[in-house]
Amino acid sequence: MAKAIPLAAHRLFRSSDLDETRESVARIFCPHRLEIVGRGRFDAMQHHLRGESLSLNYIAYGADVAINPGALEDFYLVQIPLAGGAAIENGSFSYETDTRRASVLNPHLPTRMRWSEGTKKALVQIDKNALTKHLTTMLGGGVDRRLTFEGPMDTSKGKGAALSRLVRFLISEIDQGRSCIGTGCLMGRQMESTLMTGLIEAVPNNYSGVLTSTKLDVAPRKLRAAETFIRHNLDKPISLAEIADAAGTTPRSLQEVFRKFRETSPLAYWRDMRLDRVRADLVAGQRSVTEVAMTWGFTHLGRFSEAYRERFGELPSETRARAR
Repeated sequence: MAKAIPLAAHRLFRSSDLDETRESVARIFCPHRLEIVGRGRFDAMQHHLRGESLSLNYIAYGADVAINPGALEDFYLVQIPLAGGAAIENGSFSYETDTRRASVLNPHLPTRMRWSEGTKKALVQIDKNALTKHLTTMLGGGVDRRLTFEGPMDTSKGKGAALSRLVRFLISEIDQGRSCIGTGCLMGRQMESTLMTGLIEAVPNNYSGVLTSTKLDVAPRKLRAAETFIRHNLDKPISLAEIADAAGTTPRSLQEVFRKFRETSPLAYWRDMRLDRVRADLVAGQRSVTEVAMTWGFTHLGRFSEAYRERFGELPSETRARAR
């Protein structure tokens, strides 16, 4: 018995014509180049169900194809291979995906892909503004830089596997006529929120350092205020007294609350956030290690390198070399 095709009741198109396929996919995603570059019969299809902040999709091309959309601009795109695999380039991030590794495309970075013959994917398209707003809620404060996911999502274990199972479960429910996505109901909105939380927690990104500690929604107001002040002043030399003043508390009290809820000190938190910025800049690959370190206030390069290696498990020069 043939296995049912995901989201079969929500077919958008099926075509063996390259131009028709390109135009149909572009109506949901964005204009792009699509070329047949390998063997296999070109037999393309897309199934699509729109929710409020995201959409669920199934896409297959049949043949080996190259896809070049440039920057997606308006949405993040999670691609979970159900069969086959693809080579992904998203900005300086370059990796292979298969049934154990999914891709997460950042909208502000140029993308190129090559899908191998027979690749089939479940895709979650998430509105950029909606995901940014969701991140703001998780942080309890403003987002001061673009959310950037760093590399693939491991779907074989941990939170990546949990998110992949959730996507497959939702698609299965939809296929059995029990859809809660796109119906306008509270459960559907909650499912979308859960997907966005899962993505932010499952895939390393430039906010992971803030989110790995105790859940922010139970943190005291003064802790949130201190963290917001720190994030807004990462490129400035600030003192413990200034952080405490911004949070409306005393330095001693602030140190105690950081120790209880973050298992660190306010100044160590400030240092780690600056190191996260350094890493993001090095991954972008536009400037030297020295320039980036100085930008974020690390004037003693020896101590900076040691702190960087302690946090990320490699020297800043190694991160820069991989980005290049």
